[in-house]
Amino acid sequence: MENNETYNIKVLTLFPEMFPGSLGYSLAGKARKNKVWNLDIVNIRDFAEDKYGTVDDVPYGGGPGMILKPDVLGRAYDSNTPDKDWEKIVLTPRGKPLTQKMVQKMASCKGLLIVCGRYEGLDERFIEAKSLKEISIGDYVLSGGEPAAIVLIDAIIRLLSGTLNSTKNICEESFEKDILEYPQYTRPFNWEGLTPPKVLLSGDHAAIKKWREDKALEDTKNRRPELLFNEKK
Repeated sequence: MENNETYNIKVLTLFPEMFPGSLGYSLAGKARKNKVWNLDIVNIRDFAEDKYGTVDDVPYGGGPGMILKPDVLGRAYDSNTPDKDWEKIVLTPRGKPLTQKMVQKMASCKGLLIVCGRYEGLDERFIEAKSLKEISIGDYVLSGGEPAAIVLIDAIIRLLSGTLNSTKNICEESFEKDILEYPQYTRPFNWEGLTPPKVLLSGDHAAIKKWREDKALEDTKNRRPELLFNEKK
C-alpha cells in the first residue's frame, strides 16, 4: 500500500455498536482521525428479509445453538464486495492461528474485510462461496468474532505508515523475528528491593545489545520454544 493511501477496513457484524471500541483511543484512534485508516461497519441484520430480522436457524443434523444463514450473509457480503486487492477473512476458532507474519501481509494489502461470526458459527457454504480465509486469534472460544476483529485490526494499524512516529521499535518487538522481545526496565532504580541488570546502566552499547539478544533467546526457549523450532508455522 502506498504511504499516502488510507487503509480501508470493512466489518460485517450483528453488533455494530461494539465498534470502534478500543480502536477509538490511543494510537489507533489518532491514526483514524489522521485518515491513516478508515472503518466501515455493516450490520448483517439489515439484510434479513423477514419482519423479525431473522439471521440464524437451527443446524442441519441437529445439535445445540443456531447457525448464521448463508443467504443473509451472502446479501450482506454482495452489497459490500471488497476490491480484489483486499484480504477477506472470517474469524473462527477453526481458522489458522494468527501470526505476526499474517498481520504484516494483511497490512500490505489495499484493505481488509472481516466477517464476525456469532452463535454456533456460520453456514460453511458462505465461507466457501466467498473464498474467505478463516483465522483464529487463539485456542479458546469467544462469544463472537467482534473482540477478535478488534484485536486483529489493532495489530494491523500499528504497522501502517503514519501510525507510529518511528518503525524502529516495531523491528525489535516480539514475533517480528520469530523470537520474543527482551525484558524492559525503567525508573525508579530500586523498587521493592529489585534493581535492573547492571549492564543496562553501563553505557556499553555493544554489551547491552548482546545482553538483550541473549535474554530474548533465553526467554523464547523457556516460554515459546515452538517459535524457534517452527512447530506451529
